[in-house]
Amino acid sequence: MFDLFKITLVKDDSILLIDKPAGWTSFDVVAKIRGAIRRSYTSKGLKPTKRQLKVGHAGTLDPFATGLLIVLLGDATKKADEFLKLDKVYEATITLGATSSTGDPEGEITPVSSEVPTEETIEAALKQFVGEIQQRPPSFSAIKVNGQRAYKLARKGQEVEIPLRTVTIHSIELLSYSYPELKIRTHVGSGTYIRSLAVDVGGKLGTGAYCSQLRRTAIAGYGLKEAKGIDFYTNI
Repeated sequence: MFDLFKITLVKDDSILLIDKPAGWTSFDVVAKIRGAIRRSYTSKGLKPTKRQLKVGHAGTLDPFATGLLIVLLGDATKKADEFLKLDKVYEATITLGATSSTGDPEGEITPVSSEVPTEETIEAALKQFVGEIQQRPPSFSAIKVNGQRAYKLARKGQEVEIPLRTVTIHSIELLSYSYPELKIRTHVGSGTYIRSLAVDVGGKLGTGAYCSQLRRTAIAGYGLKEAKGIDFYTNI
C-alpha cells in the first residue's frame, strides 16, 4: 500500500495520480486524501503540520466524470496553476436527440429531435470544432460570476450568462457511433469544456445533445496508466 506518511514527511513536490470514480467531486477526493494523511499521523501518535495536511487538485472533474485527477500535496499545491494550463485528453459519449439543463446526465433532459444524422454528417460537424473556437462555458460550472460560483447561482434558479471564450481543440476523433450515442476522443487546450462541446455539436447537427459520459485519460505527459484508485492511497 502507498505510504502517505512517508511522502508527507519530505518537502519535495508530491503528486498523486488518481483515477476518480463517478459520483465523487474533486473536493471529495481531496478531503479523502487529507483524512488519510491525518489518520496516518495520528496512528503513530503524531500531529501533522499544516503543510503536511495541505492537499489540492490540479483541474476539476465533474461528479459524473471519471478518470485522471492530479492531486498535489504540501508545497506542490503552489504549482496548481501550472497544471491547469496543460493540455488534456478526454473520451466522451455524446447523446443526440435531447438537451440537458446542465449539459450532462445529471440535469433535466428535454427531447429535441428524432432525426438520425449519418456518420458522414457527424464527421463533418466534428471537424468544424477543431482549432481555435469560441465556446461558452456551462452555467453549471465553477467559473466565478460577480464573485460567486456560476453553479451556485444556477442552482438558485438565477439566469447565468457566461461570456464566450476562446479555446483550442487540437483534435477530435470519432471512435464509434450508434444512434443516439457517439463516442469521441478529443485533445484540448486549457479551459475547454467537453459539456459545452457536446451541446455545440448537437446545435450544429440540429438534434440537440449532451455529454452523457466523460473520462479524462491524460493531462499533458500524465496518463491513466500511472493512476491508482482512491483506495490505493486511503486504505490505511
